[in-house]
Amino acid sequence: MIKTIKVITLLLITFQIQSCAGQSTVVEGYLETVVTKPIDYYLYYPEDYEVNKNKKYGILLFLHGSGSIPGKGQEKMAPPDALVDGTEYPFLILVPQLQEPTKMWNTAAVMQLLDTVIAQHRIDDKKIYVSGLSRGGAAAWNLAIEYPDKFAALAVVCGMAPTPYAHWIDKSLPIKVFHGKKDAIIPYTESEEMVNRLKSLGYNVSLTSYENYGHAIWDVVYKEPKLYEWFNKQKKM
Repeated sequence: MIKTIKVITLLLITFQIQSCAGQSTVVEGYLETVVTKPIDYYLYYPEDYEVNKNKKYGILLFLHGSGSIPGKGQEKMAPPDALVDGTEYPFLILVPQLQEPTKMWNTAAVMQLLDTVIAQHRIDDKKIYVSGLSRGGAAAWNLAIEYPDKFAALAVVCGMAPTPYAHWIDKSLPIKVFHGKKDAIIPYTESEEMVNRLKSLGYNVSLTSYENYGHAIWDVVYKEPKLYEWFNKQKKM
């Protein structure tokens, strides 16, 4: 009987030790992170910027797609043709460069760059615009969601859309969306569903569809002077 009690006691002690050894632990921690990211960029100035010293200008933040990311042996992308072909625009145009082929735009870094450029120039903070194509279009949507008080107008070209978060966008933001119906890279339904969602919520948004185009519609969209006229008319209240 005594031997049996000793065996049971030993088993109980062993069980208790194993239970304690397998117990989970939750520790509360804190780390202040510091992230730096170098960004090359191009900045277009209107022809009269240096002449009209007392005038404030709007600024368009343009985010390119993956096709403009430099390839092997190439350190940086060339400036967009639209900025060097002699076309005149009524506002500054900021073009950051995404260097990583397999990464999305770092929106926090882009905003830091934009705010720095604005602080260093004569910018009307009521006339800050954003546009992007493809991967840059997805980033443009995200910027409108993450910084709803920043922009006076948004134009997205064949970009992946964060439809579930559409309601986070400022209700007063004018939005234009462009997409090719034969797009095999980012489906047309991405833009269609986002625009339908925004319309159901009462947003000022339009969708321009290109029946016979696939993904590469940016040359058609960005060569249209009326787009820049539309941007220039928008002003945040």
